[in-house]
Amino acid sequence: MANSAAAPSRPDRLLLLLAYVGFVSLGLPDAVSGVAWPSVRDTFGLPQSGLGLILIGAGCGYFLSSFFTGRLLGMLGIGSLLAASSGLVAVSSFGFSIAPFWLAFLACTLLHGLGSGAIDAGLNGYAAHHLSARHMNWLHACYCLGAMLGPLVMTTALAGGHSWRVGYAAIGGTLLLLAMLFTWTRRRWNRPAMPGEGSESVSMAAALKHPLVWLQMTVFFLYTGLEVTVGQWTFTLLTEARHVDAEWAGVGVSVYWGSIGVGRVLFGFVAERVGLDRLLRLCLLAALAGSALLASRSSGLLPFAGLALIGLALAPVYPCLMMRTPQRLGTGHSAHAIGFQVSAAMLGAALVPGCVGLIADEYGLEMVSPAAVALAGSLWLLHEALCRIGRPVPGA
Repeated sequence: MANSAAAPSRPDRLLLLLAYVGFVSLGLPDAVSGVAWPSVRDTFGLPQSGLGLILIGAGCGYFLSSFFTGRLLGMLGIGSLLAASSGLVAVSSFGFSIAPFWLAFLACTLLHGLGSGAIDAGLNGYAAHHLSARHMNWLHACYCLGAMLGPLVMTTALAGGHSWRVGYAAIGGTLLLLAMLFTWTRRRWNRPAMPGEGSESVSMAAALKHPLVWLQMTVFFLYTGLEVTVGQWTFTLLTEARHVDAEWAGVGVSVYWGSIGVGRVLFGFVAERVGLDRLLRLCLLAALAGSALLASRSSGLLPFAGLALIGLALAPVYPCLMMRTPQRLGTGHSAHAIGFQVSAAMLGAALVPGCVGLIADEYGLEMVSPAAVALAGSLWLLHEALCRIGRPVPGA
């Protein structure tokens, strides 16, 4: 078994601040497309299905860059990778703002995905190897903050009578500033060296032969599949299958997403005291219980309590699983594995809700909540397998 990763050293305060800002910026453009889409659609005279092409383009780029992040780290180093990737996302945002025709806009979605995937995997890798579980949870809470601020930026631009292009330009300017900061500090990011940049690195092919790598990829696939399935399908389930008022259904979905962000802040205080594996076991059981509440078809507040419980329970799962990667696999494999996990998470977020939609088309919307129960149960079982096979953490 590979050696356990060393304990995180005291982080460079400037780099820690930039990591937090980096996670906010990662969320900024990700949630903007939904707000901008009606205006973009009208500008280019598109059908509603055009939004799917935007998501596919960004998803393909995200998958490719995150999957090969381990190799990119070996070529560029973490500092240069973050600088180049942030610059790429900034270019894509400016490209959105000036795109004269639909195909140019669509090409920018690929650039956006390529840049965002490398930032995501790069920052997660840096945090997993050099920061604590507390900071890892809080960094992911900052992503939620960015995902909240991005739509507000676009909404402010549209409400002020400006074009959607102004909103994208504002986000591009923010990301360009971040790229400049990453460029300025790029050499500091490489001290100490990230796994994948030195003698501890292993080849990408060797990492893919490690059985735990595939097991962890499957866990990430199911995790994001569950998270996005609940987030995307609950409103439709409540309003069309259970005839809940749209306003209340919207509140329920907002509570769900808000619980994830708040939970990451709260769990950051206790993750290391409780033990990562123990915390994950308890949270995954709680997510299963919340999914069962949602599937119970009970009237009143029980489904809403289930949504809040699912969101709170899922909050620490992604960051804590990332934190455990170097400890389970050793630093040599983890540089590649973290990129693979980000790619698997992207696939899960895209494919699982789509498959649930197909099931709902065939058997009715009420199948959404049993599907969530099945996903939560499978996720708990696979994590139990990880705990049994992977290297244990003292106190976990």
